[in-house]
Formats: sequence, structure tokens, C-alpha cells
Amino acid sequence: MRARRGDRMTINIQEHMAINVCPGPIRPIRQISDYFPRLGPGPEGGGRDFREAPARLAPLALAPPAALLGATTPEDGAEVDSYDSDDTTALGMLEFDLLYDQASCTLHCSILRAKGLKPMDFNGLADPYVKLHLLPGACKANKLKTKTQRNTLNPVWNEDLTYSGITDQDITHKVLRISVCDEDKLSHNEFIGEIRVPLRRLKPSQKKHFNICLERQVPLASPSSMSAALRGISCYLKELEQAEQGPGLLEERGRILLRLSYSSRRRGLLVGIVRCAHLAAMDVNGYSDPYVKTYLRPDVDKKSKHKTCVKKKTLNPEFNEDFFYEMELSTLATKTLEVTVWDYDIGKSNDFIGGVSLGPGARGEARKHWSDCLRQPDAALERWHTLTSELPPAAGALPSASA
Repeated sequence: MRARRGDRMTINIQEHMAINVCPGPIRPIRQISDYFPRLGPGPEGGGRDFREAPARLAPLALAPPAALLGATTPEDGAEVDSYDSDDTTALGMLEFDLLYDQASCTLHCSILRAKGLKPMDFNGLADPYVKLHLLPGACKANKLKTKTQRNTLNPVWNEDLTYSGITDQDITHKVLRISVCDEDKLSHNEFIGEIRVPLRRLKPSQKKHFNICLERQVPLASPSSMSAALRGISCYLKELEQAEQGPGLLEERGRILLRLSYSSRRRGLLVGIVRCAHLAAMDVNGYSDPYVKTYLRPDVDKKSKHKTCVKKKTLNPEFNEDFFYEMELSTLATKTLEVTVWDYDIGKSNDFIGGVSLGPGARGEARKHWSDCLRQPDAALERWHTLTSELPPAAGALPSASA
């Protein structure tokens, strides 16, 4: 039947689809409303003809058809894949306390409880635990972890985790990262949420209570090659910053707690190797097998060497060993105590981790600790010292495996 001018032509959906799609290549269409002409007043008061609609298509003022059909196009698929449900889903709350003890150089972290965690398992529950890291810093060297609570979204830990060797400088520029994860025995553990607390918010010897919402971890939107490139740029910028600060800047390799005491009764120096913290990892497993050596320089007779036992697979070893140097106080004032930390290796040379020298030629806290020991006989003085990558001249030759 031939249509007269001014009459509105009607066509069923099957014929309309056939006209728009065939013949010719099938192309992806972003919205199903693109199949239909936009009805509106024509130049002559009538509706637009369907044959002129494809040139000026506009979506209908209805709900998005893609949501009605549950279908997405290749272009829309990228946007959907990048969407994270954590944007609209609560991850939960974490309650904890932080206390910085300035006298003992320790940071006490009391992990109390969590509420309303995001379900991670098929049963609608989770097996949560908490990890702590100090940033910036080596990962395994300062990692602390709570126990795992099974099948709960409201776990209660009440666990105290302690960092040793924390100085006022750490408090000013380090950040505590608290991560809540779900333990999975059959696959990789899953990340739930995290909190980052700048330590500068803490006041010495004052406990601070926190009850904060967990936040999601935002990954880098880049391929692995780009991530490697960004890491390379980061290392370059770090080296450039160190070079600008001066050639005397040394890499920090960990901390060591030393106890010095001059015994007037025994007439000699008592050196206590208490513990180390946050040592640099030297082995492929991410740990070290550390031990400590001490020398009293100058050592003409080469009899001042003392060595602790080896602690296996740890970056925070506890030694609690004492060494004694028999010497008059006046002679001791001209000596220098060299303390070095090494990683023990079987069948090859041991690796140097870091060292510190205490004596009249030292600087900062090392010199103050030494002078306080000489001025206060019979007083046991404990101080934390930073290990640096500078190898003492006398220890320039790497020791053998038996050293």
C-alpha cells in the first residue's frame, strides 16, 4: 500500500531491525535506543520519517536500555571492568590504640577489634587478620601481624604489637600502614581495607585511640611494564635526592640497641649487644642470618674482637650478650668502639649489613653515648643507634665464611 503525503508511516520492529542492520556490516551499537527514530514535530507538523533518523539519533529520555537488557558493548566493557564495588560498599571499621614511648624508643600498637567487615568468603563471612608496616621502609623488616579470627565480620583481637628502635625522627616522617586481610588457605590472601596513620599525630607517652573506617587500596592503572618503569623512575629520583643532599649521606641499614657501662670495680668496659631492629634483608628469602662483631680500636695486638651467635632467618634479632674489655678509664678515652652487623652465609663470604662507631671521633648520639659512659662509671646506659652502609676501614676486607 502506498502512503499519502502527510501520513505517518508505521513499521514493526522486525522490519525496522532488518532495515537498519542489513545489508552491510554489523556494527556495535552503544544503546538500543539508537535503533529507533526520535519522534518529534517535523517541518510540516508531522512526525519525522524513519529514513532520516539515523543521521540525527538521540537516546530516549528513559532508563538506560543497557541496564534493562544487561548487555554492554566493547567500549562500555572497559568502564565496567574498572569500576570497584568498594566505592559504594562499606569495608568496615577498625578500632586500635597507639602509644609512643619516648624513653624506651618503642611504638606500641594495640589492635582491638573490627566491625562490619566486607564479606570475602562464599559463606558471607571472612577470616580476618591485621598487618602493620612502617612506611617508608623494608617490607619484611618492619612487618607485624595479628592472629587470624575465623568466620566473622566483627573480629576481636586485643593484641599488642610493638616496634622497637623508634626514634623521634621516625615519628616526624614515618607513616604506620594498618591493613586488614582475609586469610585463604587454598589461594592468596585477600585484601579488605587499610588505614594509614602519620606518626606525627602521636604525642610522646600519650595513648591515642582510633576508630576509623577502612579505605580501599587504589592500584596503579598501568600495565606491569609501566609499573616497572615507574619503579625505575622512583629509584632514580631517590638517588638524585640523596645526591643533592650531599655526598656524606649514608644509607640506613637498621638499628642496634647497645648497653655501655664502665665498671670501676673490674676496671674495664662492659659492652652489651641487646638487639637489632629493621635490619636490611641480604638473602633471597627476604631475611638475613645476622650476628654482631665488636672491636676496640686501635687494636695493635688484634685481641679485641668479640662476636655474638648467629640468629637464623630474622630481621629483628635479640642477642642479649655481653663482652668485657679490661682497660683503664684514661686509656679507654682514646679508644673507639666499632660495632658491625653481618649476614652469615655458608660456603661464601658473609655480607656486611651495617655498622656504627662510638668514640671521641663519632658524631651525634654515638659520641654522646660514649662520653656519657666515661663520665658516669658503673651506670648501665642503653641507647639505640642507626646502622649505616659505611664499612669501617679496618673491616674493609670481607670476612670468610668462618669469620
